[in-house]
Amino acid sequence: MEFAEFIKTPTVENVCMKRPFTKSVTGTLCITGHHVILSSRSENHEELWLLHSAIDSTEKKMTQSNGKYILILRCKDLQMIELEFNGGDDCLDVASSIEKLSHVDDISLKYPFFYRAGFEPLEDGWQAFLPENEYTRFKDCSEEWRLSYVNKDYKVCASYPHAVIVPKSIDDETVIKASQFRQNGRFPVLSYYHRQTKAVMMRCSQPLTGMNNKRCKEDERMVNSVMGRGNKGYIIDTRSPSAAKSAQNKGMIKSVMGRDNKGYIIDTRSPSAAKSAQNKGMVKSVMGVTTKVIS
Repeated sequence: MEFAEFIKTPTVENVCMKRPFTKSVTGTLCITGHHVILSSRSENHEELWLLHSAIDSTEKKMTQSNGKYILILRCKDLQMIELEFNGGDDCLDVASSIEKLSHVDDISLKYPFFYRAGFEPLEDGWQAFLPENEYTRFKDCSEEWRLSYVNKDYKVCASYPHAVIVPKSIDDETVIKASQFRQNGRFPVLSYYHRQTKAVMMRCSQPLTGMNNKRCKEDERMVNSVMGRGNKGYIIDTRSPSAAKSAQNKGMIKSVMGRDNKGYIIDTRSPSAAKSAQNKGMVKSVMGVTTKVIS
C-alpha cells in the first residue's frame, strides 16, 4: 500500500493554525505519510509536526462571519488544533486524508518502522530485549513451559509480543482456539514465575461466553494444565465494578476451571459494593468456585 493513495492534497497554502494559549500561525500545510506539518517558513514561529496516529477524531465546519472553513483535530492527548482554510475543497481533502492515514491498521506501516535517526545509534535497540534470551534463563527453573511463536505475525493477538511462554503440554493449535474465546485474543500466558515455590502468574482477558454461556474446552485445557488436579489457585478480576456488571449482564462471566480443581475468584470491589450486589442476587457461585472480596 502506498500512502500517496490517501493523500488527495499534499500541500495547502495560507492555512491558519490556532491552539489554546498560543498565537495563531499562518503558513503552508503539508500532509505526509505519517505527519501533519504546518510551517510559516519564518524564524521565531512555532511549527506543527503532528503524527497521524496521535489524532483521535476530526470535525469540519464553516464560519458564517468570514466564510472560512475550519478543520478541528482532536488529539489523543486531549489537545485541540484548529486549522482554518480559505477553500472548502482543500479543507475536505485534508480532512479525508487525515482520517484515512490516522486509521491504518497494518502495524508495519506505523511511523516507528519508517523512522531514521539523525545520529549514529550506540546499540541496536531491537536486540536490547530478546524473548529467547529471557526464556533460556527461565528454562533452568522449569521444564513445564515452552516458548511459542504462534503470535509471530501479531495476528492471534495484536497486543501480545511475537513470542510468548505457554504450558509445554499445550500446542499452538489449542492456543489459537483459546484466543478466539478471549476478548481481543488475549489468551492465558505466563507473566511471572517464582523459583522457590514454582508458583506462576498468568494473564488474559475476559472470556467471551456470550448470552448462551458458551464454553471453550481449549481455554479450559490451558488453565487446567497449570492448575493441576488438587491444586489451589486464584482468578483475579481487575475490572471496574461497572465493567464487571456490564459483562455479567451480557453473560460473559464464567469460570474456566474444571470441577475437580479448587480455586477462587477474587473480587476487587469494596465490601459494601459486593454486599449490595449479593443482596440483589448478583453474586452467584459458579462451578463450585469460591468468591472472595478484597477490601
